[in-house]
Amino acid sequence: MRNIKLIIEYDGKDFNGWQKQRDKLNIQGEIERAIESVTGEKVDLIASGRTDAGVNAICQIANFKIEKDFPIEKIPYALNSQLKKSIRVKSAVEVDERFHSRYNCKKKTYEYTINNSEQGTAIYRNMQYHHSIKLDETKMNEGIKYLIGEHDFKSFKASRNKQ
Repeated sequence: MRNIKLIIEYDGKDFNGWQKQRDKLNIQGEIERAIESVTGEKVDLIASGRTDAGVNAICQIANFKIEKDFPIEKIPYALNSQLKKSIRVKSAVEVDERFHSRYNCKKKTYEYTINNSEQGTAIYRNMQYHHSIKLDETKMNEGIKYLIGEHDFKSFKASRNKQ
C-alpha cells in the first residue's frame, strides 16, 4: 500500500466546501473521482482540515492510499487533467504509511482580507470582503491587541464536537 500526500489549491467559490456531500459539488469528491479515474482505485482522501462553502485554499494538504504502482511525478498532471480549473493539485509525494494529513498537521493559517477602497475590485471580489466606508485604523490598532497570541476557541465549536 502506498501513501500519497498531495498539496492542493482551490477556488471554493462554486463548491459546497471540502467534505463529500451527497448531491452537492465538493472538493473532496471531485478529487476522489479524479483519482479513481486515473488509477482505477476508489480512495478516501483525507485532508488536514475542512473548508466551508465558498472558501479558498492555497496549500491544502491531503493524503490517500493506493495499491497501484502509479508514477508519483505524474499524479499532479494526471489529476489536473480530470479536474475543474478551479482545483489544482500542485504536487504529490509518497510518504510514510503512518502519515495522516489531519493528525500530523502542525499549523493552519487563515487569512482574511478587507478591501477598503471606494469601488472594490472586479478581479478579487470573491476573495476579499469589500467595505467602502473608511475604517478607523486607530481603533483597529487598539483592538488588535486582544487578538495577538494563542487563544482557546473551544467555545466556538459545535456542541457535538468533543475535542
